[in-house]
Amino acid sequence: MQKMRFDELQLSQETEKAVADMGFEKLTPIQAQAIPLVIEGRDIVGQAQTGTGKTLAFGIPIVELLGRNSRSLEALVICPTRELAIQVSGELTKLARHRKDVSVVTVYGGQPIQRQIADLKKAARIVVGTPGRIIDHMNRGTLRLGMVRIVVLDEADEMLDMGFLDDVETILGATAPERQTLLFSATIPRTILALARKYQKDSQMVNVVSSQLTVPEVEQTYFEVSQGTKLDVLCRLIDTYKLDSSLVFCNTKRQVDKTARELQTRGYRADSLHGDMTQSRRESTMLKFRKKLSKILVATDVAARGLDVEGIEAVFNYDLPRDEQYYVHRIGRTARMGKGGRAITLILSYEIGQLLAIQRYAKTKITRQSTPTQKATPMVQGQVSDGNRKRGISCL
Repeated sequence: MQKMRFDELQLSQETEKAVADMGFEKLTPIQAQAIPLVIEGRDIVGQAQTGTGKTLAFGIPIVELLGRNSRSLEALVICPTRELAIQVSGELTKLARHRKDVSVVTVYGGQPIQRQIADLKKAARIVVGTPGRIIDHMNRGTLRLGMVRIVVLDEADEMLDMGFLDDVETILGATAPERQTLLFSATIPRTILALARKYQKDSQMVNVVSSQLTVPEVEQTYFEVSQGTKLDVLCRLIDTYKLDSSLVFCNTKRQVDKTARELQTRGYRADSLHGDMTQSRRESTMLKFRKKLSKILVATDVAARGLDVEGIEAVFNYDLPRDEQYYVHRIGRTARMGKGGRAITLILSYEIGQLLAIQRYAKTKITRQSTPTQKATPMVQGQVSDGNRKRGISCL
């Protein structure tokens, strides 16, 4: 079936030009189904895998529905993490670049609140923020939600998993009852449906998820390793596939730091990302990763929620995720917007049962592969590979 083009939506000239500036021509399935409904004023629950264009699915209608030449705050986007809030705010700013009457303000913890207060006073039309910081501004009287016409809960399943239900309900309770409420989520657990029943009116389910929860462009494999060889296998796979940008997931902050240090010791351009880092250090780490100054980012699940970086070639489950949903969220960081990618899981022999449970949950096939041998690896002692390493130190 031929994909719908953005110019068929009959958008305003400003939005059409902004979309063209961003390089988009054809709509993704979630965009094609959601945008017309939201512009009509419908409440929706949108389900699609990470990386399928959900931000534009609600961002375009928001910009289209904002009143002309108003100075009121009309749209609020709630995100589970500061990283996702920053990313969403950036996309909305691009969409509104040709609307002189529209400003986007981002509020999240870890940034000086006085700077945010100053930005909010400049007639913010769209606010994107994390639940805790939004409530902080509400309590200070620096953010009033009575005129908000559209509320978006982005990555709603992750938000509720992180324990933000009470905060979300507090925020929704401060907005006008006649508001339009949009929920976007990769998975739709019962808690999401309960939230929809309570706060939405005659909502429409928009579901573009296939029978499997992971996108087909991701090549999913696993390697059985021992605890003592796990790091060696990780290095060997990075070298074998000549990866220029990869994301390595560990279950704990301690393991993240340990793995990043060990990779650095072996000469890899690796950095760590977890919740104990200061906001300035997190932002610096992400900037280096986006600019490809670091090639490998080792992270916890919480730190990587909402992480959106173009061109991640592979995601490694260095530790098997403790929850099946985390597997879906992790591997959704590669193969974004239809591009290919790899999801590689390293498991210990006793973890095979957990891996089978993940396969059943995600309705997908994770194929076993043999660890590449030293002979199959293009890296030789003393030789610099494709830029992953700072020095020619072999891990084999």
